Amino acid sequence: MNTFQQGSLFKVKRKGCSDVWVFRWYDYSSGKRIYKKQIIGSVGQMRSRREAEKGVVALRSSINVDAGTPRNICDLAAHYRVHELTTEKKSFSTIDNHRHLFKRYIEPRWGSHRLGAVRTMEVEEWLHSLPLAPSSRAKLKCILSTLYHHAIRYEWLTFNPISRVRTSQKRLRDKDVLMPEEFQKLVQQISVRDRAMVLLIGSTGLRRSEMIALTWSDLNLRTMEVNVLRSCVRNRIGKTKTEASCRPVPLHPLVLNALLQWRAHSSYATDLDFLFPSTRFKGSKPLSPDSILEKSIRPALERIGVIGKQIGWHSFRHSLATNLRSLGVDIKVAQELMRHSSCRTTLDIYTRAVSQQKREASLKVVELMLPLDLENFRHPSAPTEAQEFPNQCLQRTHCRRFIGGPDRDRTDDLFHAMEARSQLRHRPTLGGSFIVVYLIKFVKQVVSIQ
Repeated sequence: MNTFQQGSLFKVKRKGCSDVWVFRWYDYSSGKRIYKKQIIGSVGQMRSRREAEKGVVALRSSINVDAGTPRNICDLAAHYRVHELTTEKKSFSTIDNHRHLFKRYIEPRWGSHRLGAVRTMEVEEWLHSLPLAPSSRAKLKCILSTLYHHAIRYEWLTFNPISRVRTSQKRLRDKDVLMPEEFQKLVQQISVRDRAMVLLIGSTGLRRSEMIALTWSDLNLRTMEVNVLRSCVRNRIGKTKTEASCRPVPLHPLVLNALLQWRAHSSYATDLDFLFPSTRFKGSKPLSPDSILEKSIRPALERIGVIGKQIGWHSFRHSLATNLRSLGVDIKVAQELMRHSSCRTTLDIYTRAVSQQKREASLKVVELMLPLDLENFRHPSAPTEAQEFPNQCLQRTHCRRFIGGPDRDRTDDLFHAMEARSQLRHRPTLGGSFIVVYLIKFVKQVVSIQ
């Protein structure tokens, strides 16, 4: 039986005329393996490899007509690459990641297995034996399951054994975020260009692929917004991650001034130039965000005393979501600012309650159930709220003066509702009096025993 093949596309130089794109493959129609090739077009007609790839889509499908049902996982993966991993259906990053995982993990272990010979427990034990993070194992399981769904779609199989494989996506450690004080110190330690980058990504929550793909024409000075229209992954311009990502993001005047200040220093300041271009490529491509992170951002964090945190570009996005949560911003507004498709993503992944919020929530719940004078039960050596969190108390008091109002949407106002209730004068009910008496008797018994 013939095997699935993807063929190869390459450029051939010619003397006296322009170069051409050539596609080659093996033909098994005569019963023998015959090497064939065909000219797709000239480089003048197809200037990039991407245009040439579009010209061989139909030809790639025709060379596998007589291949029949895939014999093993390698044949199935080849069929999936030809029909699904195309630029019309998938982004470049998705295609590149799938091909890497096929070559590195799936094909060496399962490539020679027949489609019906793969067992659920064998896959589960293999995943647990890999020295990878739980999220990476879950990604491998997802890709292997996608292969079987592809086979079911073509009616080669009726059951997906990967659907019963159990994996965990639990994080090994919490995502590190920058506190407002640390962010303020950071922007004072870096250059004009890096300050503009940090202020932009820290105040808008842009993904790094979206930030480096911005051009000066994307800035709207009249409405003070930035239009997110594209992304750049490994120097390849493409679409944004989701449709919800293509939304304008508001800019603070301070951030806009920092961007205009950088534009005055930049050698590439026309509307079609990138905001942060690479001088190595003379502005034709954006700079590498990883190099800026290693050479500038992380050394600056060490100078200000931020040690032990793994800070990357995406950490600024997590920090923004956490700060929005601590300020009591409505969850729907936070979702729009973060440009998430669902509110659950904003709540479950990108936010976590700070210690002061947890303490306030605990105190308010106890005050609601037991309207007592808690100062009488405080240990003499325990610090007060103002002594323990002086900066956060001042910040929260300042924010309460300006954020919210009587007409505010209360979908995320649990703490404010508790605070309003605690300000009312409660009279101890019969149940409350009974609890107080019981607590006093319990304390007396403990003291008598000691």
